[in-house]
Amino acid sequence: MKRVFVAALLLLPLLAALAAAPEVEITSEPSHHLAIDNDHVRVFQVEVAPNTSTLVHRHRHDYFFVTLGASHVVNQVVDKPPVDLNLADGETRFTPGNFAHAAKNLSDSPFRNVTIELVQDEKMRAAPSPWPMEGGDKEFPGVKVKILYVRDGARVAAVELQPGATVPSHHHDGPHLLVAVSDLDIRSDVDGMGPMPGKFKSGDVKWLPGGYTHTVTNTGKTAARFVTVEFK
Repeated sequence: MKRVFVAALLLLPLLAALAAAPEVEITSEPSHHLAIDNDHVRVFQVEVAPNTSTLVHRHRHDYFFVTLGASHVVNQVVDKPPVDLNLADGETRFTPGNFAHAAKNLSDSPFRNVTIELVQDEKMRAAPSPWPMEGGDKEFPGVKVKILYVRDGARVAAVELQPGATVPSHHHDGPHLLVAVSDLDIRSDVDGMGPMPGKFKSGDVKWLPGGYTHTVTNTGKTAARFVTVEFK
């Protein structure tokens, strides 16, 4: 009970600041760094310094976010009670848009995530889904693929490859986004094009076109973990 009371006291300055703070667009929020902007997504690499808060900013679109590193934050949506969040490394969540909030980092290390706005959310929300409903893990030798969400015309999957493991040959009809959760040392073998090695740091993002078939192999010495957001 005492700890809850102390936590509430610590939040009072944040609540007071939010009440007086002007709202900014997400593109003007200093902790959000625009990395990709196209017809499907706006992708922000987010880093909030230890024990600091973002400005109050508005999300006008539905979005996913991928947490990088274990994190402890308070999410303060305007006109709603604050929510205390403990997020695991790689944890991916979907959030409906059209709200303003601030996120306060309560830990002694940076709060990092990749925020992926779905810019066609209004049109796709009511459209028939091109994907099966969420759920349905897939496992191959040394490979785990978990479908996390099917929302707004996008399918989100978490992938883990052990060293030397390969995701079997599969086809991408449409484009997709890759978000590196861990550092990645991988090779993509595209039909008709040959091997394409790739190195990524945790938090790196890459937009990939559709219309090809390939395998993906972990050529590194540690498990490769990444999230994909795929479109038809």
